[in-house]
Order: sequence, then structure tokens, then C-alpha cells
Amino acid sequence: MTCPPFAPPGWLRNRHVQSILTSVVPRRWFVARRARTLLAASRDVLVDCGDGVRLLGHHAPQPTGRGDLVVLLHGWEGSAQSQYVLSVASLLHAHGFATFRLNLRDHGPTHHLNPELFHSCRIAEVVGAIAEIARRFPTRRLVLVGYSLGGNFALRVAVRAPNAGIPLAQVVAICPVLDPAHTMERLESGTWLYRNYFVLKWRRSLLKKRRAWPDLFDLDELLESRRLTTMTDQLVRRYSGYADIGSYLAGYAITGAALAALEVPCHLLTALDDPIIPAADLSRLARSRALTVETTLRGGHCGFLDSLGGASWADRRVLSLLGG
Repeated sequence: MTCPPFAPPGWLRNRHVQSILTSVVPRRWFVARRARTLLAASRDVLVDCGDGVRLLGHHAPQPTGRGDLVVLLHGWEGSAQSQYVLSVASLLHAHGFATFRLNLRDHGPTHHLNPELFHSCRIAEVVGAIAEIARRFPTRRLVLVGYSLGGNFALRVAVRAPNAGIPLAQVVAICPVLDPAHTMERLESGTWLYRNYFVLKWRRSLLKKRRAWPDLFDLDELLESRRLTTMTDQLVRRYSGYADIGSYLAGYAITGAALAALEVPCHLLTALDDPIIPAADLSRLARSRALTVETTLRGGHCGFLDSLGGASWADRRVLSLLGG
């Protein structure tokens, strides 16, 4: 499947419109309608990630039992039910791919599964999850596709896949978090919409975690804050094992030498007008023959919409990259 360059109509060229429309009505209605077949084929799977960690995913095989398997990772405070995940999974499933939509720790309905809080440096359990998925659902090709923080995780998994014995054939990362400190600055200093959105969703998640494990956490001070930096600093110092917020944010950055050892073919797709991920950080990625970087002038953060109803341009681009 060929995929012409992204050229949204005039009313969809604004980066904030692109970023916001992916998760609101009426886009939600259209995606839900397209996802019916995928959801009917999906089965819940508890994944043993090692060290007692369990993550919840949703496996949608092909009726023939064949088809390359695409594992999909959502962004921070998203889930396996996020609209952008359902949209691309529906398109891939319709074109013969099996899919596995994985929830990160404390995302979706999973706060009760593991006692420790989620944080973005928990890469070992995601590597463990992908290894277990590969073992349980053997396939000709295993592909990993991630969005935003999920794209960041996907690229970090790719670095570790050979040593972990994961037969990972390809990775596609859409608008991945590059330097978390710079993304934090964008969220705090940019338009209030994104900051408030993530603060609200994170607070709801933390409340669910406290209800699931009422004797483990004292979150009152953290929940009173309305700034992501303050909330992150408090979580890091109390529950992450990192000494300070700076070392924590650096712990999951993929700039600098983080991707230098890549062997798995990876395709990074991002928009130059992304309001959350500074495009300037692309120049700080390690050079690797395994990494291809593709940019578009427009698209916002994980948007790439050229209509409200159909698959997004990013969905179609993923399909083309996977040979569909």
C-alpha cells in the first residue's frame, strides 16, 4: 500500500486541532464504528512480565491463525482503548495483521495488578512483556508500534531486544518522547489545555491506584498539586528509586547515546509542529543505520488527520511501512 505525503485540508492544519481531535467526539464515534470487527476478535490476555509483574493486553488473531503480529503501545495516561490505538489496530487487522494492544502498568483497568506505581523508567517489564507475547504467540514477523510515550518505550525495547532474545523484526514510533525534560517544559509553559488534560488524567489514575492499594501510598500532597513538575518531583522522590527529577527524566530519554546500539530496523515518524515534542531534539538522536527519521510539516501530536471519519494518515503510513 502506497502512502502519499500528508496534506490535510485547511481546517485541519492547525497543530492544536490535530492533537485534540484524535480523542474527542465525533472522531470517537467514527473510530468505534470501524473498530467493531477488531474488538469482536479481541481476547483479554494477562502477560507475565517476570519478577511478579503482570500487564493486561488484548490479542486479536486472524481467523486463519496467520498474519504478522503487531504489538501496539499507547501514550502516557492513554490505554489499549485509546482512539489512535483502536484506529491503527482496526486498519491493520482489516489488512491481515494480528494485533496485540498492551496496557502499560496502571493504564486502562489495571491499577490492581501490581502494587508499585507506574513510572516511565520501568522498561524491564515492557521488555519482559514483549518477550512473553513473542513466546505465546509465535509469528513470522513480530512488529512493535508505539505512540508518544509508547513510542519512546518501543525504541528502548528495540535497543534491548537482541540481548533479551526477542525476535523483533521492526519498530515504528509515532511522535515518541525524545527528551522528557524538554517535553515537561513544553507541557508546563505551553497552552494550558495539555497541562490540565494530563494533570486531570494523572490525578484520576492515582486515585484509582490508592483505591486498589489503600495501605501503600500517601498521595495527598501529590494530588493537591496542579503542576506536572511538582507532581513528578514528589512521585520520583517517594516512589521511583531515583534521587531527583533530573536523573529520573534522563533515565528514559532517548537522545544522546541511548539509541546508538540499535540493530532492529526502526522508523521514527513525527510532526515538526508537534506542540509537546520539540522537533529540535531530533538532532540529538544517535546516528544509527537501523534508525530512519521521517518528519512532516504538520500533524500535531499523534494527530495526522486528513478527515474525521477514516483511518488517519499515520495509520495508513504504518500500514505501508509494514508492507500492508
